[in-house]
Amino acid sequence: MRTLSLAQARRIALAAQGFADPRPTGAITQRHLARVLDHIALLQIDSVNVVSRAHYLPLFSRLGAYPRALLDKAAWGKPRRLFEYWAHEASLLPLETQPLLRWRMERAYRGEGIWGGMKPFAGERRAEADAILARIAKEGPLAASDLDGPKGGGGWWGWSDSKRACEWLFWSGQITAATRRSSFERVYDLPERVLPHAIVEAPTPEPREAHRELLMLAARALGVATASDLRDYFRQSPGDAKPALDALVEDGRLIPVQVQGWKNPAYLHPEARKPRRIDARALLAPFDPLIWERPRTERLFGVRVRLEIYTPADKRTHGYYVLPFLLGDQIVARVDLKADRAAGVLRVQSAHREAHAPADVAEHLAAELRLMADWLGLEAVAVEPKGDLAPALANAAARP
Repeated sequence: MRTLSLAQARRIALAAQGFADPRPTGAITQRHLARVLDHIALLQIDSVNVVSRAHYLPLFSRLGAYPRALLDKAAWGKPRRLFEYWAHEASLLPLETQPLLRWRMERAYRGEGIWGGMKPFAGERRAEADAILARIAKEGPLAASDLDGPKGGGGWWGWSDSKRACEWLFWSGQITAATRRSSFERVYDLPERVLPHAIVEAPTPEPREAHRELLMLAARALGVATASDLRDYFRQSPGDAKPALDALVEDGRLIPVQVQGWKNPAYLHPEARKPRRIDARALLAPFDPLIWERPRTERLFGVRVRLEIYTPADKRTHGYYVLPFLLGDQIVARVDLKADRAAGVLRVQSAHREAHAPADVAEHLAAELRLMADWLGLEAVAVEPKGDLAPALANAAARP
């Protein structure tokens, strides 16, 4: 079995995620978005808007200050290039992936693999969901707020019955997201009125084949990964993934390797790039696919990254919405960011350096923060005096 050093594995992983490619120097187009999606396979959707919604940020990390309207058009405009579904979590994915996820839709139709609040609509309350489906078919695109039913108090447990029914219909593939309203509310319609005819009519792969192809997409996005890493990308169960992974190895589509320092064996995509150097500079959103699986992040970069949004304020280590800073092939700092739109300022609420950070980390980070502020339409970067990197970063950010 071939052995990779940790540094080699890290560079392979970064290249697979698109960080070996230079950022565009001219106008950014749909072709650039497609190139990033070819690397990462999906964009996770999240409602937190402290900096920018999660699906916009991985593109900024790889492309720089791109027009966000490009993604809006790809996801909800015409011609549509992406669709919404539950993949890693709620995600935007290339249309060609849709047939590979129909096994999940079929299971949801039977009431399997879905959250508890939706289960009644796959069973004893299915008539209510069918009535909503009939109404959408007759009236056209509708949001849960357009439908009758008592409203909840917020959160999953506060969803109205209409919303729960819509989400079961969505998970089971009977409806899809036509667009999003300004409040980030999903608007539903029939797949045949939203997705291209060629996608709706495409053959449905056997579940075993779909699982193999999803693992290959994950392997392409990760470069080198453990079985757990590969399963996590599209949230495949061990029972589904193991026979698929064994078949891919037997067929030579994945190459078993050992990464120094990793306890479990890994698998290398045969086409994975193996650069000798990575010159990346990027702020990484908490839901960026490079770092969303925390154990893998710790194995690759030697840093412990945690999402502290749900941690009480007095118990947080680095802050509320923390973006690690990638420089070269290392995570060298972390910043807790907030887009203060009323004041026109990107606020750095805390800044911490990693032990291995280079001496000039503040200058590089300040440049990336200024780029992000411009992209968000903010006028300045303001650094608050919290964290061991804050004084140097404040000085760097104050320089033109």
